[in-house]
Amino acid sequence: MLLKSLIIIIFIAMLLSLAAGAGYLLRDGTSSKRLLTSLKWRISFAALLLVLITYGFLSGQLT
Repeated sequence: MLLKSLIIIIFIAMLLSLAAGAGYLLRDGTSSKRLLTSLKWRISFAALLLVLITYGFLSGQLT
């Protein structure tokens, strides 16, 4: 149950990072680093999500 909760939290964090990145893209100029930072967070969340899902399938907690 904890693993599924972590997966949901990481997925929501990815969506929030995506929304923030879209907002930065629309509001900021081209010299802003906030869009790049948002992309770095989103990639990190995606990698963590992939690791959690792989662990879940290998351990049998996700079927």
